[in-house]
Amino acid sequence: MTHFLEMVGRGVIKWLTYIGEVMLLLMETLRQMKRPPRWRLLFHEMAHLGVDTLPIASLTLLFTGMVMALQTADVFIEFGAQSTIGGVVAIAIGRELGPVLVGVVAAGRVGAAITAEISTMKVTEQIDALKVMATSPVGYLVVPRMLACMLMLPILTAFGDIIGVVGGWAVATIRSGISTFIYWHSIDIFVEMNDFTGGLIKAAVFGVIVSMLGCYFGLKTEGGAEGVGVATTRSVVSSIIMIFFANVFLSMAIYR
Repeated sequence: MTHFLEMVGRGVIKWLTYIGEVMLLLMETLRQMKRPPRWRLLFHEMAHLGVDTLPIASLTLLFTGMVMALQTADVFIEFGAQSTIGGVVAIAIGRELGPVLVGVVAAGRVGAAITAEISTMKVTEQIDALKVMATSPVGYLVVPRMLACMLMLPILTAFGDIIGVVGGWAVATIRSGISTFIYWHSIDIFVEMNDFTGGLIKAAVFGVIVSMLGCYFGLKTEGGAEGVGVATTRSVVSSIIMIFFANVFLSMAIYR
């Protein structure tokens, strides 16, 4: 019994330490953001982390919208509710599927890239070189990546929402025989602006989560090449878990 309690205590202390270190990094990042941003680095990160992620995010939401319509159209037609299919697909994608799936895609692609890049700099002592040159590693490495993720994830989500709804329309009209007017008219009737703006707010928060955890695990890397792999894996897994965890509380706060 004592051994079990010791294991639980060590686990709790480890997680509290981890959360505290991430929060301290976030506070230092916010403090560094008071200075003028490095625009060249920011635009580079926006292109690298945002634009390059657009194809995979678009494909993910396209197939998700198609599957949503595929799974719901026949049931709705059976119960005479085919006039609501467009609205259901748009609300599901705008509120939940769009931001969450874009966040997961970003965690797998963007978070892994951030961690791998920063952890490689850490094990090759490039971060120590920044400190020697009186350059803050947080201001130089973390701030541009967090701003880029905060700005680009909502944009990716907006594109993904549109593509997902169009994918649902294609399946509903071609496979299920629902008219284009009924599909888009149901969106006009049932969907409110908050259904999409709430998802964009979620995406911005998920951008902070992905960037901060990616940078944190990159800066904490130890052990050479093996440490880079371990840090990248932990970054992706932790980001996905935190995205789902934060999504619950964001949904309760935004869609009360």
